[in-house]
Amino acid sequence: LCDTPAEAQRMDELLRPHHQGPAEHLQCVVGRLGRGFVYRPLELAVVGAAQLLQRTPLPRRHRRWQGQPLESFQQLEEGDLVVHVVHGIARYRGIRKVRRQGVEEHLDLEFAQGVRLLVPVSQMHLVQKYVGSGSRRPRLSKLGGKTWVRQRQAAQQATQSLARELLARQARRLVQPGIAFNLETTWLEQFEAAFPYVETPDQLKAIEEVHRDMRRPRPMDRLICGDVGFGKTEIAMRAAFRAVEHGYQVAVLVPTTLLCEQHFRTFTSRMAEYPIHIRRLSRFCSTQEQREVLQLLRTGGVDIVIGTHRLIQADVEFANLGLVIIDEEQRFGVEMKEQLKRLQENVDVLTLSATPIPRTLHMALVGLRDISNLATAPEDRRAVQTHLARFDPQLVRQAILRELNRGGQVFFVHNRVAEIYDMQRRLQQLVPEAVVEVAHAQMPESELEEVMLRFIDKKIDVLVCTTIVESGLDFPSVNTIFINRAQRFGLADLHQLRGRVGRYHHQAYCYLLIDPNVPITPQGLRRLRAIEHFSHLGAGFLVAMADLEIRGAGNLLGKEQSGHIAAVGYHLYCQLLEQAVQELKRQKPQRLLEVAIELPVDAFLPDEYVPVPQHKLDLYRRLCQVAHEEALEALQAELRDRFGPLPPPAQRFLRLIRLRLWARRGGIVQLRLDEQDLVAEFVDDAHRRAFQRHWPSRRVRAVDRRTLYWAMSPGAANDPQRVLQEAETMLQPLSGPSYNPPPLPKDQTTQDLMPGL
Repeated sequence: LCDTPAEAQRMDELLRPHHQGPAEHLQCVVGRLGRGFVYRPLELAVVGAAQLLQRTPLPRRHRRWQGQPLESFQQLEEGDLVVHVVHGIARYRGIRKVRRQGVEEHLDLEFAQGVRLLVPVSQMHLVQKYVGSGSRRPRLSKLGGKTWVRQRQAAQQATQSLARELLARQARRLVQPGIAFNLETTWLEQFEAAFPYVETPDQLKAIEEVHRDMRRPRPMDRLICGDVGFGKTEIAMRAAFRAVEHGYQVAVLVPTTLLCEQHFRTFTSRMAEYPIHIRRLSRFCSTQEQREVLQLLRTGGVDIVIGTHRLIQADVEFANLGLVIIDEEQRFGVEMKEQLKRLQENVDVLTLSATPIPRTLHMALVGLRDISNLATAPEDRRAVQTHLARFDPQLVRQAILRELNRGGQVFFVHNRVAEIYDMQRRLQQLVPEAVVEVAHAQMPESELEEVMLRFIDKKIDVLVCTTIVESGLDFPSVNTIFINRAQRFGLADLHQLRGRVGRYHHQAYCYLLIDPNVPITPQGLRRLRAIEHFSHLGAGFLVAMADLEIRGAGNLLGKEQSGHIAAVGYHLYCQLLEQAVQELKRQKPQRLLEVAIELPVDAFLPDEYVPVPQHKLDLYRRLCQVAHEEALEALQAELRDRFGPLPPPAQRFLRLIRLRLWARRGGIVQLRLDEQDLVAEFVDDAHRRAFQRHWPSRRVRAVDRRTLYWAMSPGAANDPQRVLQEAETMLQPLSGPSYNPPPLPKDQTTQDLMPGL
């Protein structure tokens, strides 16, 4: 009995050559079996594939996509600092409904001296959340002042030189010969089909991106960003399988010996049906075993090696290394990564992280590295309830007893080895009915291994430990964690530790305990507030962005860049840098014409339809950035799926978005109502004449080279619904494939970073 059809096919390939007797006496079929048995009256033996291969059975459950899409990492909350690319730094004060021609929603921005500016949601691309380069908070800009213009110009000039250096580095990487893993084999198809779950859409997208990178004849450098349990390891195993099938070795670098052991078991179990030689290299290995592994690596006798920092020491040599996988990237320092460069000169590199460090995230967002994000939660996964509290013995006792009463276990993280045994005795006195023991990295290997095995066997109730449990370990029965003196931890560390619980369908709890006698720095308080706030599923990317905001982006190639990031904000700086790169590459940026539609209709997303302001802002941003009707239809379907049938104001808003798409295609920069006529302003005379050819002279008339009037039906101007219908009738020819618009004039200002408003 095999768990999947692909596994059944593979087992038949393995067993059939050794079978003697009638073919029907050996059958490999799909089914579930915990343990094999023999039924002698029928001369029948039933064996599970996992038992036959001495492989730990995986929980094989069908999983449907139940996650929600990633919210924009620029989501705003009232009081946040924002950057208006034209006017500067302001404070966001919420969404306001304003009646102009009709009712529209606007962003309320507060500048220096209390001056307010209302920005229509149709211009949301001009507003970004402010992320600086450190703890220094910027001053609000003076509306209409010259300081912001100077800061923006200085940042733009600085990005020119940085773009040249980035392009030089990228060019060296592109011309460097790499490995093209471009064979598609039956084994790879079977290995992927044997995955015990249904892949989520973003997981499939990441897998395809990794395979596409590996097929190219240049070195891959991709970052997989996703929360714990979201499928990063499966992506890494498929990449490793592809590399091994092409005859290359794979090195998997992990930060801790415990994670090394777990990955070794996971890789071995997943690939048990294939002739792939997997070994480990860590301090848990004896000296003799290490020498044996090193010899096999030099001669090509090992296909996949999983190791800690021991893997990047000078005596490690590979016969034919093709892929390096770095798990928990944020745990390796700059010096370690410099040592890794000798492994990465012309091999593919795949980096896994739940919370990438600011420098890595910065490089990925700028485009120096490729990034894939996993945001879909596993089935039945619940968000970890996170509580920030002072150390209270009664709170600790109640939380531990609650976990023990439901058959679970507890982590208590105390990251000071000198005091850890005192904490163990204190907890043992608080909860005498529990078995409390200690685990930390300074323990002898045999003793640490024994403690962890006893904990896995549930012979220990509470494990008092250091951050040794932080990276990648999977303990499904542990669903309560205490992090003592949480203010001493970094944001990524807190998120990683919280990810040790809640791996399955049980409700999990994380307690961030602070010492009431120790003051907390403002930066430490911001970290604790951020980790408490970003506690929903898939929040790792947002935690990384918060870390970027608190710690700063660092500098990619020079210290001089951080000041410009602080002055104009991280996102605008990245856009300026991207624009500079495009100019140096002599690439033509995508030109999206700015279109203003001013019609007397109430068009917005009502509060009762989308009640959460962050969701509404994210939807406005996405709706206003659509570039074709297919994307608009997809967003409309998403709205119906998430919030139900669209109310009339929301329907009208989507109709205005469609009108804007048609107008942009026809070179119309403004559409407005003038008494009984619709007035269209075109970008030039060529676009006006191209449009006019589609309508008889009785409906349209030109008053100058760029302006055209459309005569509406009698009485239509007094009915907003009929005005909208007339506008759709007028612009309908622009939507068809037969309409061939002339090119935009070269000097036309398009949707760029500094529109001439």
